[in-house]
Amino acid sequence: MEYTNIKLEKENRVATIRLNRPDALNALSPKLIAEFSSAVGEVGEDESIKALVVRGEGRAFCAGADLTYFQTTFGDPTLLPGYISQINDTFRQIEDLPFPAIAVVHGFALAGGLELMMACDMALVTDDARVGDQHVNFGLMPGGGSTQRLPRRIGLQRAMELLTTGKWISGAEAVDWGLALRAVPSESLDGELESIIGPLRTKSRGGLAMIKAVTLRGMGLPIDDGIALESLAFTQYMTTSPHPAEGIKAFIEKRQPEF
Repeated sequence: MEYTNIKLEKENRVATIRLNRPDALNALSPKLIAEFSSAVGEVGEDESIKALVVRGEGRAFCAGADLTYFQTTFGDPTLLPGYISQINDTFRQIEDLPFPAIAVVHGFALAGGLELMMACDMALVTDDARVGDQHVNFGLMPGGGSTQRLPRRIGLQRAMELLTTGKWISGAEAVDWGLALRAVPSESLDGELESIIGPLRTKSRGGLAMIKAVTLRGMGLPIDDGIALESLAFTQYMTTSPHPAEGIKAFIEKRQPEF
């Protein structure tokens, strides 16, 4: 697929997808979502990639769904289920990647932009970024996962405040609330990102895949079932992947493992 609404870059074991509708504040149009989904599929199949970075071009990370497109669905309601399914399928693609996805947020991540941010495993934000779910301000409700992911991230009361008042919080507050990993001045964002993706480049892709899958799946299980899942995954990974043996050998030989 030719990409015009996103940019895809691959460098040194890291893929970067940049939302590329700056004049529309990177609103999630059907075409952008289709290209984004294709790119996520491409990087997931690339065995050299060990991390995905999601960013936005222009003044903001993402303003959310394309409200101009929403207007067309009032005339043809049959368009709406496919659009929402397209968004949610793409967000699940991110969660199902065999390596971490990191959202790098500047400007703002609002409504669908917040939902995209939460589909990633980690988020770095600028201190002054604006983060929130503003669907209610426009007589809408979330359709891309906010009612489900937000309480799981920040607890019910804070989630209800954001969902029902339509307020936004700063990047620094997003860290305090558990929505983001770290907040830094905009000029420090790339350096902070490198502190995460640098170590990921050296890790076993198979190990990253198992850790991510078991962690996300286990969050919805009782603790005993989650530990049982981890034990099963541990045994499977240790007996089927060559990477544990290489890692232990490298430790004994006092060298870096080669994955």
